[in-house]
Amino acid sequence: MGTADPCSAGWASVTSAHKRSVHLDASFLIQALVPFSVEAMALRTWLRQGRPIAMSAVSWGEFLCGPLADEERALALRIVLRHIPVGTAEAHEAVRLFHATGRKRGSYQDCLVAATALGAEAELATANQDLFAPFEAYGVMLAR
Repeated sequence: MGTADPCSAGWASVTSAHKRSVHLDASFLIQALVPFSVEAMALRTWLRQGRPIAMSAVSWGEFLCGPLADEERALALRIVLRHIPVGTAEAHEAVRLFHATGRKRGSYQDCLVAATALGAEAELATANQDLFAPFEAYGVMLAR
């Protein structure tokens, strides 16, 4: 992974309250740290627009599993200003999504990530659009 700052222009303006926030999943953040990747360019656009960037604690933990260098971790902390805990409401919503999308083995963690974004009324940015697309029928908004 490269460590060029994908948000070097205007990242300090990420707290605009009237803009829908974007929740990143781990796959998106990993790719966003690659200079000039599609994800890096999308992230830069959202930051310039003043869109708040957040991440569920589940996705953040998955990202931290790495491998990643110290400078990549530091950059990610500059980009993702909020790490959203998963509580009972998110767990219940994840169960609903799990059952609604066919109870696929290994999908519950993705359901938690989607439920966290849904509960925050945020768009979910993922490098695995096909994996999260079934959740759109249940209210999850994918960032494109």
